[in-house]
Amino acid sequence: MNLKYSIHKLIVLAPLLFVVMTGQAKVKLPSVLGNNMVLQQKTIVKLWGWANPNAKIKITTSWDKKNYTILADEEGNWLQQVNTPAAGGPFEITFSDGEKTTLTNILSGEVWFCSGQSNMEMPMQGFDRQPVKGGNNVIAKAKPTTPVRIFNTDVEDGKRIQQASKQVQQDCRGRWVNNSPENVAVTSAAAYYFARYVQEVLEVPVGIIVSTLGGSTVESWMSREAIEVFKEINLSVLDDDTKIQKPQQTPCVLFNAKIAPLLNFSIKGFLWYQGESNRTNSDLYAKLVPAFVNDLRLKWGIGEFPFYFVQIAPYKYDHPDSISAARFREVQSQHMNSILNSGMVTTLDVGNVNFIHPVDKETVGERLAFWALGNTYGIKGIGYAPPVYKSMEIIDHKIYVNFVNAERGICPMWTDLKGFEIAGSDKMFYPAKAEIETKTARLAVSSEKVPEPVAVRYAYKNYAEASIFSVSGIPVAPFRTDNW
Repeated sequence: MNLKYSIHKLIVLAPLLFVVMTGQAKVKLPSVLGNNMVLQQKTIVKLWGWANPNAKIKITTSWDKKNYTILADEEGNWLQQVNTPAAGGPFEITFSDGEKTTLTNILSGEVWFCSGQSNMEMPMQGFDRQPVKGGNNVIAKAKPTTPVRIFNTDVEDGKRIQQASKQVQQDCRGRWVNNSPENVAVTSAAAYYFARYVQEVLEVPVGIIVSTLGGSTVESWMSREAIEVFKEINLSVLDDDTKIQKPQQTPCVLFNAKIAPLLNFSIKGFLWYQGESNRTNSDLYAKLVPAFVNDLRLKWGIGEFPFYFVQIAPYKYDHPDSISAARFREVQSQHMNSILNSGMVTTLDVGNVNFIHPVDKETVGERLAFWALGNTYGIKGIGYAPPVYKSMEIIDHKIYVNFVNAERGICPMWTDLKGFEIAGSDKMFYPAKAEIETKTARLAVSSEKVPEPVAVRYAYKNYAEASIFSVSGIPVAPFRTDNW
């Protein structure tokens, strides 16, 4: 078996985790099957690992006291499906091929996979010189008795690690940990806020699997099978003997190391906060993400699980008034249509012109939770989908804008709304007056400089601030009515 490629400060994945040594007498389990784990409730999950070739393995699950017997194949691989109970615990699972291995303190509940780049990676304790608002308070109040559990591929013994590989791996570094201050401190803030909110509302255990890397492109998270159809992406680096220099920008290497080893583990859904590193290739990104999601669903083999993602927040990038990030957000909005069972969190009200990592991760995590609670778990009365541009009408020198996901209208009324521009047939945009009219209760946009308007834009810049919301407080997604 080939040795894994290493880079500076890169943790090399140990092949001994899945190579079975002759004479081994004890079942070997992947890292994600461990003490403290959360199994997806009321479904069929996979248990798998390695043993001696052709070994007979006995598995006992404490919640139903069932015994399963399975034979390892000629290479020592084995896999068994089991039924999981309703939310609860703690439970145990015992594996034996003559010598017992028992996993303890297992819970049954809801499991979500959380991935992306630095804004998903950003831990509750913040990055150096970059805080998370309210993070210290959350860390201090974290209690192991709260049934939130964390499997983190980014952290080991409190220190950040990296994992990458040119070849698909069968295991990765990581372990399940409980809801203690020291564990919450180094966990993705966005993911943790999501988990804490869902746990509190559903009153069931929640497990999050965190697999991220700052600065990573979507290409690095895609499998070779998913990305090969895009001929503009060069995959030759995967077939040579060079070391991985930049895993964040190397196709497939994060999928191979940080997603592929976890595909047997049943999840409820997938949370995705990524895009800043793909900002300059929006048109390609428009096609890559649907392919990424379709491939994940195919490989997991558990159906069309929900895919909830976060729109990149306002930030100056090359210049606050440039539009590369605006175009990228537009593509992200379109993904709600091109990806079935998906949803987008708008972040127009949490950005900062000078900081690419918004300090308000609680709002992001809660809005992801709104999507899960309302759309996946079916709780009625929750607003979760952002208002998105639908159509426009020109009446009396004004442009009236219509939205989807705005059945109760948008707000606030009785005030001038910022961030709007309007243009005529000359395609020259001017700052516009915008308001929710008292008489029509509709958004009307106009300008004395544009007597014959044909197009309107809202927050269509790298950095912009939210001025219109749903009545549930969800920001309207930035939009334009033109295609110039």
